[in-house]
Amino acid sequence: MEIGWGDAGLSAVTIVYPIVAFIQAVGTGLGMGGAIYFSIERARGQDKEANRLIAIANWLMLGFSVLLTTLVLFYNAPMLKLLGASGNMLPLAQEYIIIISFGTGLQIFGTGLVPFIRNLGGSSFAMISMVSGFATNIVFDYLFVWVWEQGMTGAALATVLGQGLTMLFALAYLFRKGRFTMKIHLDQVLPATSSVVRVGLAPFGLAMSPNISLMIINRFSASYGGESAIAVYACIAYMISINLADFTGHR
Repeated sequence: MEIGWGDAGLSAVTIVYPIVAFIQAVGTGLGMGGAIYFSIERARGQDKEANRLIAIANWLMLGFSVLLTTLVLFYNAPMLKLLGASGNMLPLAQEYIIIISFGTGLQIFGTGLVPFIRNLGGSSFAMISMVSGFATNIVFDYLFVWVWEQGMTGAALATVLGQGLTMLFALAYLFRKGRFTMKIHLDQVLPATSSVVRVGLAPFGLAMSPNISLMIINRFSASYGGESAIAVYACIAYMISINLADFTGHR
């Protein structure tokens, strides 16, 4: 069953998407939390303190990448069943999410480093890096799924590679500006972590909140109409997500 061919493939991606969204929302929250305090310290002329915020954000993104990769790899079946996957959808959803889990770090860093680029004055470069990742996803979706017939695995690889390109763009920018660092004293870890997480909760919630309704609707759709109902709502959800992106200024 290829993705997009029949209800099961489309439904499986829709069932999995809240997990993907959660991973990216974690990156957004940590990146925004770190970038806000980074800008505050820069405005105060505290350059070392600003770099400390980049370092702790990087360590947090790395830690959450390892944690979420482990959780999804070992507990993907109960997660997917909780989200409504069953029958033909479950093995397809597992095939997709396992590939996604191996690219968790790419997704978290891809979304988490972009706010730092914006706050360093590189808003145009941030847009280019995000658009490049988005375009790469589309191109590889076509190649992997329709040309090379890799099905769900190909679709997941396209998503991961698109985020990976965005991450590479972001890293290149930060290295060129001399702003990428992992250096932080142990006695500074807890206060810096508290600051980043406290501020990052709001953007994390904003990024994740639309997917709560998606999870609920998926569950009801699975109960009342099965794969066909989920597939129908998937098409509606894609249109809604485009409108939300326009309203909030996100891609």
